[in-house]
Amino acid sequence: MLKSPLSHWLRAAALGVTLATSINAAAETRSVAVTAIVEHPALDSVRDGVRSALEQAGYNETNLKWQYQSAQGNTATAAQIARKFVGDRPDVIVSIATPSSQAVVASTRSVPVVFAAVTDPIAAQLVRNWEPSGGNVTGVSDELELERQMELVKRVVPEAKRVGMVYNPGEANSVVVVERLRKLLPEMGMTLVEAAAPRTVDVGSAARSLVGKVDVIYTNTDNNVVSAYESLVKVGMDTKTPLVASDTDSVKRGAIAALGLDYFKHGEQAGELVVRILQGEAPGSIAPQKSADLSLYLNRAAAAAQGVTLSQDLLDSAVEIID
Repeated sequence: MLKSPLSHWLRAAALGVTLATSINAAAETRSVAVTAIVEHPALDSVRDGVRSALEQAGYNETNLKWQYQSAQGNTATAAQIARKFVGDRPDVIVSIATPSSQAVVASTRSVPVVFAAVTDPIAAQLVRNWEPSGGNVTGVSDELELERQMELVKRVVPEAKRVGMVYNPGEANSVVVVERLRKLLPEMGMTLVEAAAPRTVDVGSAARSLVGKVDVIYTNTDNNVVSAYESLVKVGMDTKTPLVASDTDSVKRGAIAALGLDYFKHGEQAGELVVRILQGEAPGSIAPQKSADLSLYLNRAAAAAQGVTLSQDLLDSAVEIID
């Protein structure tokens, strides 16, 4: 039985619809691989913020392949994860914190990379400057103005002259902060006293080595320190050594104060860059960004335990006070 031209047309049209549907479905399916150097509240918030931005843009379990791996603080593991992710060829790799970002960027020149929670991406050699890279890398920095951080230190401990800092000398972002504080603090009538903590287990002993030598201990977003912040808090409580942080989550864990970023929002900002890349923009055409909105968090109970009385002016400036 001969088939009519109309039936041929209908079959061809149906086949065309099926093919178009398949092509569209494939086009809508995206893959994002996320890695962090370690799991702690700030970095976990960045990861969750990235996921939130993707969901707000319509990417969910039906059209997004999402994978996440933590290096558990090990740089060798970070390099292994980077190589695996590059081999998987996702649409975008999101690297959280400096060591993981360095590992990923060193592993590929083609897979798009969005970094986050990196203090100084230039010093970390992720990008050459704050202009569009022209390559496969962009991202969001969590760099803070150290002048404002040290002004907070003076507001919390007005008589402070010696500022201690525990940090990992192997973490590029922390080294940058130390170098800048060495120059900045004398201009503000203070000096820096350093204590190295190359491993997480070294944080407590490094903090204890500062006791009697400093008036206050300041911590940046060093991943070793933040991961083991409770050991630093114990020293602060035992010896009445005030702790001031730049990571707002550390206030909930025992720091007196922090003027820092909302890392969930920071992650959302990075996630918005991921969305732009998934929708067709080249990462090299997107200039690296900074997160600028800072909030003051205070812990009144920690202040009392560490021998500090918070001024009413400081209390009035806080967005959150923990008792």
